[in-house]
Amino acid sequence: MTGCWYLVVGNASWHLVLVKSYEMATTITPANKDKAQEPKTERRGVRPRRDEKFKIFSGTANEPLTDEICSFLGMPRAQAHLTRFSDGEVYIQILENVRGADVFVVQPTSFPVDQHLLELLLMIDALKRASARRITPVIPYFGYARQDRKDKPRVPVSSKLVADLLTTAGANRALMVDLHAPQIQGFFNIPVDHLFASPVLVDYFRKLQLADLTVVSPDAGGVERARFFAKKMEAPMAIVDKRRTEMNVSEVMYVIGDVHGRTCLILDDIIDTAGTLVKTAEALLQAGATKVYACASHPVLSGQAIERISKSRLEQVVVTNTIPLTSAGKAESKIKVLSIAGLIARAIQSIHEETSVSTLFA
Repeated sequence: MTGCWYLVVGNASWHLVLVKSYEMATTITPANKDKAQEPKTERRGVRPRRDEKFKIFSGTANEPLTDEICSFLGMPRAQAHLTRFSDGEVYIQILENVRGADVFVVQPTSFPVDQHLLELLLMIDALKRASARRITPVIPYFGYARQDRKDKPRVPVSSKLVADLLTTAGANRALMVDLHAPQIQGFFNIPVDHLFASPVLVDYFRKLQLADLTVVSPDAGGVERARFFAKKMEAPMAIVDKRRTEMNVSEVMYVIGDVHGRTCLILDDIIDTAGTLVKTAEALLQAGATKVYACASHPVLSGQAIERISKSRLEQVVVTNTIPLTSAGKAESKIKVLSIAGLIARAIQSIHEETSVSTLFA
């Protein structure tokens, strides 16, 4: 055993031998010296075994995504029992031994946000009390991300509170996809790996080969995201100025940039009620755009979003599977879903193997 000292008895003297690399060393004597110098024969490859110290669990928010991630990594999903009492309380039990394991929990905090958030917190606590070595919540969609500052008197900074709850529950690090504001990483006192869905989206639109493409940011806050996307697509960029009159209601003002005779691609991180999206598309068409596409990382699609998209003049709305679509969303022909399971799986593997995840940002 590594680091242990063994005392080997010889015919004439005592020999103290240090054992290294989990192999018992031998003392070379004249009798076995020639044998020790014989060339070693290569051992046959050993069949790889399942890593019992590497586990991926899932909450109820997006189990299909978790199964895709596990399939990509060639491993089964770890088992946990989750049920609810008649009064609505959630009950969680981990059904596998996780002592000393590197554990990942996949759970977007999508609708119903509070229910899925509490599931995640309780699962992290259960894993911590089961002596998991490291717990990493994988949050493809981080709810409350839009409440990241005090924009009015006497309001909470909800995203900071959620970050504190995750840390207090027992999370050692976090993996997230397309935060609404990158500075939310600073709310965490643990390492945060922030992935972007843009490689998956860029690859899709490159294959479409849209002529005269212009990437459009629907507001000033998304300019950096749109600039990065436009650079990858080798296309110009435009901005639509909007003024939000009340919560979940926005009014498009005017277009900054030339979109006349162009095919426009609206890029956003979240599509919620789709009010901003539809009005942005109308503003672009009125400014002379020939076709308008849209893409976003997180298809929240609350309220009348699907109906608005269906009735709009948008050619196609491309989203990822960070949030599972409802049956109505799946039935809408204008909505195209791309999988980011491979992207998240590679990030999980890099974290587990302690290698860099920066190559995934290209």
